[in-house]
Amino acid sequence: MTTSNVVVPLSQKSTSKYKATVSNHLPSSKPNSPAKKISFRSNTMELMSHCSSFLLPSIPPSSSEDNKTYALILLNQPLPKFTPLLWNHAKLCLCADGGANRVFDEMPLLFPQQDPLLVRNRYKPDVIKGDMDSIRTEVKDFYANLGSQIVDESQDQDTTDLHKCVSFIRDTIPDVDKSDLCILVAGALGGRFDHEIGNINVLCNFSNIRIVLISDDCLIQLLPKTHRHEINILSSLEGPHCGLIPIATASAKATTSGLQWDLDNTEMKFGGLISTSNIVMQEKITVQSDSDILWTISIRKPT
Repeated sequence: MTTSNVVVPLSQKSTSKYKATVSNHLPSSKPNSPAKKISFRSNTMELMSHCSSFLLPSIPPSSSEDNKTYALILLNQPLPKFTPLLWNHAKLCLCADGGANRVFDEMPLLFPQQDPLLVRNRYKPDVIKGDMDSIRTEVKDFYANLGSQIVDESQDQDTTDLHKCVSFIRDTIPDVDKSDLCILVAGALGGRFDHEIGNINVLCNFSNIRIVLISDDCLIQLLPKTHRHEINILSSLEGPHCGLIPIATASAKATTSGLQWDLDNTEMKFGGLISTSNIVMQEKITVQSDSDILWTISIRKPT
């Protein structure tokens, strides 16, 4: 696990001098230590389960994710190679402004043996929404002719295009229990840092909705403090590197199990300890915190 002064995991160094330095920086984080429950709420908090089943070609009927309603938002960054997989799981597909350019340009590249026009016709967004300052005219006209709904919100300059799209999904499918809704966001990471932070801020704006930011390299989601969390790891697709990062406010007490460097009622904050470069050790990870925190895990490259 990494702090601002410790970058290399314990397993990569073995000298007693190094271990002493690490222990000074990580007083509450113990390799393979059993997690202790946070007593002040552990008996009253509802369990929220998580699994990256959307990375599978099909979601097993017995999976806890089988009853999920997925929506997909595509942003104006390079599309992950598994975007068609996410698209097939989604009940509703939206492009955030220039995300439509990415679908138009890049989806045919994922199917090099197929006619580009057929691919574009097949992967038609249901909605294109945003302030329309990035989408190309020919792309907008192409999808409009196919029947995509174009929603111009150029009058709203106070929220990001991602925020606009999440609001649309929330208001469009109100009959779905929010606990069963999961919004996948492709192209949310990479590019300008302020855009990435804006996307992470949307997780905080809609903390009662599951939103997963996805790139080819990793995924990020918010673990709200209102629940204790159980994360089921698909080890063939994700990990082993992971992290837990306090967002908005410091976490006075965070407890985990299943990680190489578990937290045990540990305080995390910027300027202090944060859990980066941690390692998944078990197929089930548990997390509980007194503040909202971000969970991130690496996505394995296809072999």
